[in-house]
Amino acid sequence: MAGEMPFEQPLAELKKKIDELRTFGAEKQIDFSEEIRRLEERYTELEEELYTSMSSAEKMQLARHPQRPTTLDYIDAMFTDFIEFHGDRLYGDDLAIVGGIGKLNGVSVTVVGHQKGKDTKDNIARNFGLPHPEGFRKALRLMRQASKFKRPIITFMDTKGAFPGSAAEERGQSEAIARNLLEMASFRVPIICVVHGEGGSGGALALGLGNKVLMLENAIYSVISPEGAASILYKDASKVLHAAEAMKITADQILKLGVIDGIIPEPKGGAHRDPAAQAEFIKTAIWEQLQHLLSMNEQELLEDRYQKFRDIGRFTFNQEGNHA
Repeated sequence: MAGEMPFEQPLAELKKKIDELRTFGAEKQIDFSEEIRRLEERYTELEEELYTSMSSAEKMQLARHPQRPTTLDYIDAMFTDFIEFHGDRLYGDDLAIVGGIGKLNGVSVTVVGHQKGKDTKDNIARNFGLPHPEGFRKALRLMRQASKFKRPIITFMDTKGAFPGSAAEERGQSEAIARNLLEMASFRVPIICVVHGEGGSGGALALGLGNKVLMLENAIYSVISPEGAASILYKDASKVLHAAEAMKITADQILKLGVIDGIIPEPKGGAHRDPAAQAEFIKTAIWEQLQHLLSMNEQELLEDRYQKFRDIGRFTFNQEGNHA
């Protein structure tokens, strides 16, 4: 189990015992098949217990797994004839945001998403997936083009948040995010958003205003990173795990709040265990939603998007007249 998380250590140790027993039996010509069978049964039971009862903090660890597939991995697996575009035509090209045109089951779409690196050098080049204003403006340029030529828009979200440095603020970070939200609300084409890793703060939301918002089973989505919340609310960054539990950042919790529209399953152990299967799960979910949205006219798409976000945070009154 390469790259196991701390909470997966019991599984890794049991797997190691099974492998050692199998190797020893082969070397010494001893039949350990019954012992191996019992250990494998225990492994299956432990695996089921572990992955069906994960805490928010453990799901956060999986969402941040260094081997978790990136936006470009999914683009390569899901879309054909993809052409990547670069630059915002104002300042430069931000490699923390990628985007272009491709085909999903023969339908031309525009795809935009956050991109983290695969190794240290790549992460530095992509600023660890933290976009600058030019990244958001590149995304907006591509989405405007999609709206002009009536192409559906697919976005992939996976970032801790927008880059917080002074240079980004000087170039209008908050304005770039706000403008994306404003214009995404008005595009007259279907927009489907997928949170496949971390959906952090405005950096994620700048690509997240769609008709349908989907999340992977072990992804997280939050207004601020758990580390930031711990520092602000508890004045102690070490309480990150406590903050993660309190913030309701997991897919099942957010679905109950009505912020997302569906959960995409992951292979047991996380998306990195079987990237090809994960890409197929996402492709199927997107295609199902896209077929429904393509049946709507422009006004219906706008109204659907408006009502989706208008309904978030709705409250009602019970018979006693109290908030419910």
